[in-house]
Amino acid sequence: MNDQPASAIIAAYFDFIRNRGFPCVAAKAALSENRIKALVAEHLACTNDDAVILQFLYDFVEVYRSSTELYHSAVIIFKGPGNCGEEMFESMLWQRLQAISDLDAKRHSWDRRVASAASSPDFSFSIREEAFYVIGLHLNSNRKARQFQYPALVFNPHEQFERLRASNKYIPMKQTVRKRDMEFSGSVNPMLADFGESSEVFQYSGVQHDSTWKCPFVAKHENSKRHSGS
Repeated sequence: MNDQPASAIIAAYFDFIRNRGFPCVAAKAALSENRIKALVAEHLACTNDDAVILQFLYDFVEVYRSSTELYHSAVIIFKGPGNCGEEMFESMLWQRLQAISDLDAKRHSWDRRVASAASSPDFSFSIREEAFYVIGLHLNSNRKARQFQYPALVFNPHEQFERLRASNKYIPMKQTVRKRDMEFSGSVNPMLADFGESSEVFQYSGVQHDSTWKCPFVAKHENSKRHSGS
């Protein structure tokens, strides 16, 4: 297991975002305003830190809801595994999201603004009744912009994107990110789609899937069946 101190691992993540070519301008803005919260956990496949991860996200939601500013992000960085393929990473990603979601379901409902069925084009992940768009990072991702040295799960509040749309800032930002991604990675992520076009679960891991892929995630919140979007 990696023995780097948490502070060094978090610093490495911030340096990853500071890379001049890194395409996500929203992440850069959040970092510049000190609105990225980071937690270091042990292993992406391990259940031991689930309660700590969930409380970290609860605390983040509280901070986010009390702010009027845009561009907030929460990242959980895992010390291991140090090297894994895309399919293994994706499997572990959904294991962790399922596990913390199951814990959240004991205390909260699903965010009623989004669907809880992973197959729905209106799906977003939900913690403490706050919807999130989740991005997975790991060393062997096929996307250069996701090739961070540690496995990581980045939680971006879904409401931020809606606020950008309402202020007519979303499309210009999307165009900027995709142009920068083309320059940084040599291509635009083929799995990208706008909310409401297809389920965002296809974008979480970075693995390229066709439309026949079935996401393994199942929400267990009390209101998940009534608000499945299916």
